[in-house]
Amino acid sequence: MELRELARDVYACLQPDRGLGTSNSGLLNRGGGLVVDTFWDLPHTRQMIDTYARVWKAPARRVVNTHRNGDHCWGHQLFPDAEIIGHRLCAAEFGKERPEFMQTLRNSGSSSDPALAAFARRLADWDFAGIELRPPKTLIDERLTLDLDGIHADLIYVGPAHTAGDLIVHLPAERIVFTGDILFRLCTPIGWEGTYDRWIAALDRIVALAPDVVVPGHGPVCGLEGPREMKAYLQYVRAESKRLFDRGLSAVDAAKRIDLGPYAGWTEPERIVFQVERAYRELRGEPFDAPIDVTPLFGAMHELAREQRH
Repeated sequence: MELRELARDVYACLQPDRGLGTSNSGLLNRGGGLVVDTFWDLPHTRQMIDTYARVWKAPARRVVNTHRNGDHCWGHQLFPDAEIIGHRLCAAEFGKERPEFMQTLRNSGSSSDPALAAFARRLADWDFAGIELRPPKTLIDERLTLDLDGIHADLIYVGPAHTAGDLIVHLPAERIVFTGDILFRLCTPIGWEGTYDRWIAALDRIVALAPDVVVPGHGPVCGLEGPREMKAYLQYVRAESKRLFDRGLSAVDAAKRIDLGPYAGWTEPERIVFQVERAYRELRGEPFDAPIDVTPLFGAMHELAREQRH
């Protein structure tokens, strides 16, 4: 893990991009300390804590949870005395993903289902044992401003975009934004509850804040080129999805036909299956928070990844 100093007393902890689950975190090392997101399991979160221990005198007293996905919050229990802050929809949907289920998947590498076996192999670096879910208790509706001994941090609600309860963390004086999974940098995004319009609006919100440094939920630190590129990707996939929807193709067939062009080099390009399915749900007029049957989508992703390799 890399500890990168972004400004005085402001850091990012960046995991090497190995695809699935390798998220980023942030540290504001003043006023008792504030961590932006923990990691997907306890071993990786312990490594994150060891990394931050190089600069802090004591563990942070606050943790901001940008959204409900486990790769940003399943390490919260390792901050047992910290105030956990998040959007109320993040807290309400915190249990949608279960670590014990992921551990079962991880251990199913010999499954006769090739898609399941392939997914299990991608979880080999993670260990979901012993995780106790710790949802946010300090809840936000639209905005919360914190003063950490001179560092002003604005926690801003921008969902439902990637999930229902998305927050970004803006440091106006330092011109830094921690985006959570509103931004996947050079990494194909995947979305759960939310809409294209809200996700694009959230990216526009980041650009309007005019930061010099943007820390994405996944991928390398960047400037405004990051949210601009991802906005272009979402607009392109939505437009291509509508074109193929109007021709009567299924979402899976559409995902296979879309030319990824400049986005083909992003990690996990097969995730386009989820983005096309989101576009199709919107085109069918389904609610943004309707339950998603992820099993066939992951199967289609496995099939598409195999085709892309060949």
